[in-house]
Amino acid sequence: MLKDVFDRKSNKKKYVTLPVHTPDLPPIEIPAVKRCPRCGNRTRQEELDTNLKVCPQCDYHHPLSAGERIWMITDEGSFTEMDRGLTSVDPIAFPGYREKLDAARELSGLPEAVVTGKATIDGIPVFLGVMDGRFMMGSMGSAVGEKIARLFEKALDEELPLIMFTTSGGARMQEGMLSLMQMAKTAAAVGRFAGRGLLYIAVLTHPTTGGVTASFATLADIILTEPGTMIGFAGPRVIEQTIRQKLPPDFQKAESMLKHGFIDKIVHRKEMKQVLALLLSLHAKGAV
Repeated sequence: MLKDVFDRKSNKKKYVTLPVHTPDLPPIEIPAVKRCPRCGNRTRQEELDTNLKVCPQCDYHHPLSAGERIWMITDEGSFTEMDRGLTSVDPIAFPGYREKLDAARELSGLPEAVVTGKATIDGIPVFLGVMDGRFMMGSMGSAVGEKIARLFEKALDEELPLIMFTTSGGARMQEGMLSLMQMAKTAAAVGRFAGRGLLYIAVLTHPTTGGVTASFATLADIILTEPGTMIGFAGPRVIEQTIRQKLPPDFQKAESMLKHGFIDKIVHRKEMKQVLALLLSLHAKGAV
């Protein structure tokens, strides 16, 4: 039975609820639709996926999972994961942390907030790290820091370039000082890697903040971002409350960061693999 719902003040129909299924009628198939948080445009999920999860109306770059990112930029079947079994525990017995970890693993299908491994991009071998914001906002705990440090060490051993895709809310507070220590550990790993003259490219995606921004994410030889990416240490609301001033509307956005020399280039998602392949080829051994 159809049920009409009325606005009591205007006596007009606000919406109509339909039965999902009745014995006499087939189920109604409603296409999955996603609303753009920037312009409000509603796009069918299938169309959005075809467009690499970029809004066709305003070019907003929707977040990607680590798996989607790897699929988009690496040669088919070339990615081999490292250290998948390395996961966080509950080192300081933080209340509810184990439950949060379980929920994040169920939501993301990942054991941790970063996926690391080796792949090829246009045939060029490279070590690759990709953070996933679905796992506790891509926060960096002891396992994330360890996986990233090991990635740099492995790339150093094989003398290969390294690309890191970042997205993070910062250090993982549930691990206390052990989490903050990862800033120093990852920065030291980058330092050893750079000391050998090897290429490190960081791609900052929305958002990259906190301890990740203040450590390995911004120590790269070349820093790229996607359009509209927010980059910073503290969030704009915290800064405004601290300095008691209103911030510019583009504050901490990639476009402003490029203008002030903090990043090297803004790259559209559709061009990311091509740009990375070009940079890798230009910096390959023996390149003129």
